[in-house]
Amino acid sequence: MGKPRFFIFVLVLVLMSGCGNINMNHANSSLPEIEKSNEAVEKILTEDLSKYFTGYDGCFVLFDKNKGQYIIYNEQKSKKQVPPCSTFKIVNSLIGLETNVLQDENTVFKWDGTKYSISEWNKDQTLETAVSNSVVWYFQQVASKIGEERMQSYLNEINYGNRDISGGITKFWLQSSLKISPIEQIHMLRNLYDYKLPFATRNVDVVKKVLVLSNQEGAVLSGKTGSGVAENKGVNGWFVGYVERDNDVFFFAANIESDNHASGVQAKEITMQILKDKNIL
Repeated sequence: MGKPRFFIFVLVLVLMSGCGNINMNHANSSLPEIEKSNEAVEKILTEDLSKYFTGYDGCFVLFDKNKGQYIIYNEQKSKKQVPPCSTFKIVNSLIGLETNVLQDENTVFKWDGTKYSISEWNKDQTLETAVSNSVVWYFQQVASKIGEERMQSYLNEINYGNRDISGGITKFWLQSSLKISPIEQIHMLRNLYDYKLPFATRNVDVVKKVLVLSNQEGAVLSGKTGSGVAENKGVNGWFVGYVERDNDVFFFAANIESDNHASGVQAKEITMQILKDKNIL
């Protein structure tokens, strides 16, 4: 071809190449927006629920799955990490099942004869009874059999709280080094429910089964309490879980702290009242 036509041809190629670069750069610049989690566009509403938490430094987080909406009381505390205490039994169970330390909800660990103040602990336990009675010694055995290396690996993989097990393999979750926030508890529960954690479906189903607390009037309540003690004083109380009803799921996490009288029992009582007042239970 002649020189003028050649130069026009080259110019068109350059322009096409340039346009290609512009489009690619534009596409790349939008990737962070595309890759943001769905929570980036989920609604967050704050609500004054202080009347339920008299005497406590408290927080409540509720997530409505169908609406994609959070309701949060005490947003600052919802992001504060505190020890999970016995709510960690949820993850401890999952890891125990995944590593074959536990086979299913009927896996028995023998009581060693140590006398505990909680009478239900003074007998052999299955995973199901150990969750329902919140038997610490059972899950200390589970954690010991899992071992530090595997435990740390799984906590890193699921990004559980601060992932710190330096407090010791039998007590790191017991008002010790491991800490998690109420918002992070909700994230974990949502991922559990939707099978987005790195655990076999069967193992998730086992844990879901043992977490069920009641099934009444079409509402299935699943959850776990947790209590933190320091110097023989109740300083930390949790109740986390979810309610399934009307083809919807409501995830919740309540945490209370005080100098002397916070526990999972109180956290559960507060949560149950809130859920009833909101006609979720």
